[in-house]
Amino acid sequence: MSARPLAILLESIHPVADGPLTEAGFVIERAPGALAGDELASALARATLLGIRSKTELRRGFSPHHPLVAVGCFCIGVDQVDHAHAAAAGCAVFNSPFSNTRSVAEMTVAEAVCLFRGIVFKSAQLHAGLWGKSAASSHEVRGRTLGIVGYGHIGSQVSVLAEALGMRVIYYDTSRKLALGNAQSRPSLDAVLTEADCVTVHVPETPTTRNLIGAKELARMKPGAMLINNARGSIVDVESLVRALESGALGGAAVDVFPHEPASAGDRFSSPLMGCANAILTPHIGGSTLEAQEAIAIDVAEKLVNFWRHGSTESSVNLPQVDLPVLRAGQLRILHVHRNVPGVLGQMHTLLAGAGVNINAEYLQSNERTSVVILDVDPFERAGVLDAISALDATIRMRTIKG
Repeated sequence: MSARPLAILLESIHPVADGPLTEAGFVIERAPGALAGDELASALARATLLGIRSKTELRRGFSPHHPLVAVGCFCIGVDQVDHAHAAAAGCAVFNSPFSNTRSVAEMTVAEAVCLFRGIVFKSAQLHAGLWGKSAASSHEVRGRTLGIVGYGHIGSQVSVLAEALGMRVIYYDTSRKLALGNAQSRPSLDAVLTEADCVTVHVPETPTTRNLIGAKELARMKPGAMLINNARGSIVDVESLVRALESGALGGAAVDVFPHEPASAGDRFSSPLMGCANAILTPHIGGSTLEAQEAIAIDVAEKLVNFWRHGSTESSVNLPQVDLPVLRAGQLRILHVHRNVPGVLGQMHTLLAGAGVNINAEYLQSNERTSVVILDVDPFERAGVLDAISALDATIRMRTIKG
């Protein structure tokens, strides 16, 4: 068996990720789709690093006794991973929150144009052999009001692109955000729904955003308005959306995400939205451009390597943030993840001082549950010191890096 660390990459992560990982000494295994059940449990028990996208659900199975030290989510979202459970096993979770922003924003604005022009419906007519040349129900987006729900990285980028096409932009966000260009904030979701000609949602999946747009909210939208959901499948109630489309209350919708999605490309898909002539359906491809996938692969792979080589938890979504300088040659770095309880740092100092170990640098960050302490020390030969630190009651995980 190879002594080199193992990185298991699932769901056809872009191959450019292999470069940084291989250079850092990793053996790489790949699987084209998501894993579940015994196959996923095996990967968690064998891998040092695990790379996933949106289909692999990591709710349980983490263990401080496994070699797994980090999970890389090669996507924007991280809601497929139980952050607290991973932190309890000393496992860092990283993602790439910005790399596919442009791709999602471009598709959103393109869908708005397609909806107002009825392009998909007219294309279907031609495929059926019908020449439906008409300006009826076809409109420019210039002068139309776009309502953005969630004005984060994607929502604000949509704002810039839409305004460049001459659209008027309003938005609602639960936290105060700087308006870009001429966009105007609104005090509530309802204010956006009642004013916009087209509403696009760009919020994460949380308990408060599930069914954020349901029958009541759809009824508040302007007659004939459009709805775009390129965020998460749980945000819009699909059954209510179907009724609004079929009744003509809404003029059209574009949906890229669904409450239940196939695990792999080529698997069978089913949704109540199938057959709605005024709905654009796409298979969760908002961020699936070659440019975005390459950028995500490089970003997450570099974060994983930086954590492995230097212990940096900067941009981790579940562990305290510690960013470190490069370890000096000849030094030893001790990375210690422990429960946030009093006295742990003192116990570590006592053990090291008792062995005559010189501490050159120390970094500590904590959140309400977990602490990460990193010590750079002179090399030492005193047997049992590291074992004693690892055996402290509060220890979750410990490893060392040699400079």
